[in-house]
Amino acid sequence: MDYELRRARQKLQKEQNERKEMAKLKLQRERKAKEEASRQRQAIEEVQRARRLDAAEAQIKADEQIAENLLSGGGIMFHRILEAILYPGVGDKIKLPPSCFTGLSDQGAFDKGTVYFRLSIAGQESSSETSANSDSHGVTHSGVLEFTAEEGFVALPPHVWSNLFPSEAPDHPLIEIQYVRLSKGSYAKLQPEDISFLDIPNHKAVLETSLRQHATLSQDEVITVRHGELTFKLRVLELKPSPSVSVLETDIEVDIVNPDAGSEKSNQKVLIPLTFGAPESGVVEEGVYMYYKFSLDNDMWSTIASGNARIEVKLEADTDSGDTDLYISKHPLMFPTHHQHHWSSHDLGSKTLILNSQDQNLGLGTYSVGIYGFKGTTKYKVLVNIQDNINRGQQAGLSTSSIDVDSVECGNCKHYIPSRSIALHEAYCRRHNVACQYAGCGVILRLEDAKNHVHCNRCGKAFQQAEMEKHMIVFHEPLHCSCGVILEKEEMVQHQSSDCPMRMITCRFCGDIVQAGSSPMDMRDRFRGLTEHESVCGSRTAPCDSCGRSVMLKEMDIHQVAVHPNN
Repeated sequence: MDYELRRARQKLQKEQNERKEMAKLKLQRERKAKEEASRQRQAIEEVQRARRLDAAEAQIKADEQIAENLLSGGGIMFHRILEAILYPGVGDKIKLPPSCFTGLSDQGAFDKGTVYFRLSIAGQESSSETSANSDSHGVTHSGVLEFTAEEGFVALPPHVWSNLFPSEAPDHPLIEIQYVRLSKGSYAKLQPEDISFLDIPNHKAVLETSLRQHATLSQDEVITVRHGELTFKLRVLELKPSPSVSVLETDIEVDIVNPDAGSEKSNQKVLIPLTFGAPESGVVEEGVYMYYKFSLDNDMWSTIASGNARIEVKLEADTDSGDTDLYISKHPLMFPTHHQHHWSSHDLGSKTLILNSQDQNLGLGTYSVGIYGFKGTTKYKVLVNIQDNINRGQQAGLSTSSIDVDSVECGNCKHYIPSRSIALHEAYCRRHNVACQYAGCGVILRLEDAKNHVHCNRCGKAFQQAEMEKHMIVFHEPLHCSCGVILEKEEMVQHQSSDCPMRMITCRFCGDIVQAGSSPMDMRDRFRGLTEHESVCGSRTAPCDSCGRSVMLKEMDIHQVAVHPNN
């Protein structure tokens, strides 16, 4: 009986202990569940609090952006995101869809003057700091050319495209466009990427002509300047009064600084300065040009113009391994070639060009010397010197003394020989000398030299037999002009100096060095001898100094004669 009671008691105690443990575990689970629920509530509240803060910050940024846009736009709010496409234009003026014209017109943007835009890659941070420093990549400014683009697209010229995408553009680039007001520029500091830009005569005038295609400038952007067939790039280092300015109808002080030392080694052609009397040595490979330059100042030119001196350009070449050609041009033709030059020499071996005051192309200014590797790799030495004409004139005077009255003309060589020795001379002359039988030549040659004396069957010029192959290549192979014309050398030189629409001229109205263009449409301008550029440039008006009337520049001389003959 006691055993059963004890066993029942133990069983009861065990059940009580189990119930106590279960109750304890249940309390622990409930406590953990409450703690987990509390943590989840706190996390949810934290997320909701963060969302409220982000929304508040976004609203603040949006308000600031709107205020900034209104401030930069002078009270006009215009913002679009469009897909960019490239079109072959010049300058920095973009094409927008017609809906943009409506949006701007409704806000009276065109009543405030010229419209400008800030362009940036969509998704790029657009804070006030970024706006103030437009040198960040993927940001530039522009004007507008027309509102004819397809809806949803903006057409960008190469200048704007290259500044927005300096490396590679995505397949479907999205551009953020914002209307802004820009102050007129007063100062700009530019740096060419290539040192040869500074060799352009009056390069600031060339830069001014290029900037006429632009409405804006932005700091750290790169602008492209074209001078004939040459292309130069200049980086905008500094602008005043702001990092982005308008360049329309304003006078800007421009400083052009020298390129970095590392940029001087480029693929662009470079003019190496020549000093009078100091030879320069070099090596030129076949098909390659080496260029030099020299300048005539006032003192030098006055001496040459008086006939007391002449310029001698001498090229000594090593003929063992190759041959060269020598070309000279006067600026603005900076880089003479075999079909675009003012003077040339194609002699085998060493060669010399004499420039004197009787040549109409010679004058005050800068000249370029081009050495072309015609064949093989050639070592050369080039020298420019000013030679005195006084001694040369005295020698010429001595050689042109009067013919002896007791002289007879040799029937073979046509020289005048004293009559006492004419019979002996003619006997010797006819055995050793022979006259060239080519029509119009008649030059007297030694018998051993007559075999090498040949005439070109196309132009009739006389050469040594060894020179004929080079003559045919240089003078009679067809040349292709960049305007599409195909001519032989001499005709090509004439074409590119007076007829080619891509030749460089100095405009008589603006003073810039520009492409001549084709013949003007106006027949009166053709009679005046104006080029296409001068016809357009001369259509600008200026007030007459005598009466104040606005007269076209190209008709100012006629106006002065017709209206103010006494002046």
